[in-house]
Amino acid sequence: MTEHDTAPTDRAPALPPVADRATFDARLDQLRIREKAHTREGDALAAQRRRLPMVEVAADLSLTGPDGPVTLLDAFEGRRQLIAYYFMWHPGHDAAGQCEGCTWVTTQVQELSYLHSRDITYAVLCQGPYEESRRYRDFMDWEVPWYSALPSLEELLTGRHVGMMHLVCYLRDGDRVYETYWTTLRGVEAMDYSYGLMDLTVYGRQELWEDSPAGWPTVQSTPADDVFRSDGRPIPHWSRLAAGRSDTLTP
Repeated sequence: MTEHDTAPTDRAPALPPVADRATFDARLDQLRIREKAHTREGDALAAQRRRLPMVEVAADLSLTGPDGPVTLLDAFEGRRQLIAYYFMWHPGHDAAGQCEGCTWVTTQVQELSYLHSRDITYAVLCQGPYEESRRYRDFMDWEVPWYSALPSLEELLTGRHVGMMHLVCYLRDGDRVYETYWTTLRGVEAMDYSYGLMDLTVYGRQELWEDSPAGWPTVQSTPADDVFRSDGRPIPHWSRLAAGRSDTLTP
């Protein structure tokens, strides 16, 4: 544990009651019934998503990539599907001032080969300028494809709140592009594994909104406390700074 870890260390949290193995297994078996129902409901929701209609999007909408202007169609990299995460951006800020929520979910997406095996490309379409935001990608040591969506942001997120995190799915049919699904806010937790693992633990996410027994530890003192920041910056920044990287994003 380092000085920048957010886990509390100065108090002894409350503990669950102790039971014998038979009682523990019986209670877990009861919970497992609900877990299986939850899994089946998730399967049913996914099946309903696969039956949604789709809406055409201009395939030639302009993005900016490492070699200059490209199109939305180019971002597919020849694959049939594209999952795009629209990264929020705060122009002119250094790394410490960038979106902690977007940093959280983007940090989770590492291995893309499983997506590629299903003919799916994943890419970040940042809502800020390419060069500035690409430096943040480099600071974070992310390897995912990265573009600026600024040239076409209003068209790409038509009817939605530009400046908010969005996860959008696209389908390519030849040279035509269609949007098939989008979500935002807690919907982007689909990208995350950290919270999923936390939800399996006895103390959960340790956030104030959770329904937990009295005495359970939290990383928040008030609902306004940011659970994705530690000492004023997004949590994963500290290991990057320890590696000697500068969080200055301007030339």
